[in-house]
Amino acid sequence: MKPFVAASVATLVLTGCATIEATPAAAAGCDAAKAGAFVGRKADPEIAEQARRVAGAERVRVLAPDTIVTMEYLAGRLNLSVDAAGTIQAVRCG
Repeated sequence: MKPFVAASVATLVLTGCATIEATPAAAAGCDAAKAGAFVGRKADPEIAEQARRVAGAERVRVLAPDTIVTMEYLAGRLNLSVDAAGTIQAVRCG
């Protein structure tokens, strides 16, 4: 391998291992157990925001049945799983 190509590859590999400083909210993460009291309530925007704050999450998303979701894990995100009526059935982070 040519020296320039080898150096470029090494730089890319090492860049992938670099530490990224998290925001304070992300560092604190999300604690779904703290939002457990919201299970059984309607997931309107106000309740979703309250659950997000209680859990210490950066963001919240409401997951209705058959919702297509992305597979990335975000430690600072609160997920509210709801039934067809919009009632919160489960809370989890990620």
